[in-house]
Amino acid sequence: MSRTSQEIRLAARPQGRPDASTWQLATTEVAEPGPGEFLVQLQQISLDPAMRGWLNDVRSYLPPVQIGAVMRAFGAGTVIASQHDDFAVGDVVSGTFGVREYAISDGTGVTHLDLDVAPMSTWLGALGMPGMTAWFGLEDVGRAQPGDTVLVSAAAGAVGSTVAQLAKAKGCRVIGVAGGPDKVAWLRELGLDEVIDRREGDLLRQVRRAAPDGVDVYFDNVGGELLDAALANLAHGARIAICGAISTYNDETLAEGPRRYMALLVFRASMQGFVVMDYEDRYDEAIAGISELIRDGRLVATETILEGGVAAFPDALLGLFDGVNTGKLLLEI
Repeated sequence: MSRTSQEIRLAARPQGRPDASTWQLATTEVAEPGPGEFLVQLQQISLDPAMRGWLNDVRSYLPPVQIGAVMRAFGAGTVIASQHDDFAVGDVVSGTFGVREYAISDGTGVTHLDLDVAPMSTWLGALGMPGMTAWFGLEDVGRAQPGDTVLVSAAAGAVGSTVAQLAKAKGCRVIGVAGGPDKVAWLRELGLDEVIDRREGDLLRQVRRAAPDGVDVYFDNVGGELLDAALANLAHGARIAICGAISTYNDETLAEGPRRYMALLVFRASMQGFVVMDYEDRYDEAIAGISELIRDGRLVATETILEGGVAAFPDALLGLFDGVNTGKLLLEI
């Protein structure tokens, strides 16, 4: 049976915030899978801040998306045709399939999803890459211990909300930072000890009031002013886990570095960047731990799912930077 697939291709590298000129919506014929291949019908696509970085032609942990190529994206769907021994028709899978309706795969980097454990959306959120990022950033990089004061930026987002709940489950005192009263209220419902509204300004003083004895672990998703505020309020031996810097991703000039980095010396602290793919051989450990917390009701997996299919991707991606999501942001295909 002949099928066509809509897909989003990179038309031009954006300067600053991506716009309509960045993307091309194309329609292609869907091939049948060959030997050792299978065909996936995508149902949900993950929207991640890292996507903005993949558009820049710079050296990074992954090569940039090439002009004319399908936009890189993690997603999930159902196998609808297969000539692969390990993937049968009806299997639900996730992988880096791109922003498209159908994808051919040889199984590289593709994972089977157990929908009896959690719905597809959660496998792209708390049990997916954001959850893995939260787990290893907090455990291995932040080395959080019971009783630590943990500060989490973008705490209402996919990674941040998971970090905050993992830290609470570990017995830490958790301070979340988010934008606006609705997100602040939601984080309080999750049981965070303190919540800072970044829109109220003067982050340095807000952090100091929330953490009078200093911050033991800062999980940074945003960079910029909040990183400086955290540096100014470190406890002795503090650890900073650099996960991302979404506040600077659309800047047209290189963002200024942290001004208060000498606090690392004064407080004998450390600041380390990490990429979740480095922990791939340990994902089962994190999935087991997070699944148990979800089952016990100690971690709430939350997703914001946008409608509109592939054609809605350009606007949906911008939603990340506009803060439209609570928890994980997904696009329904």
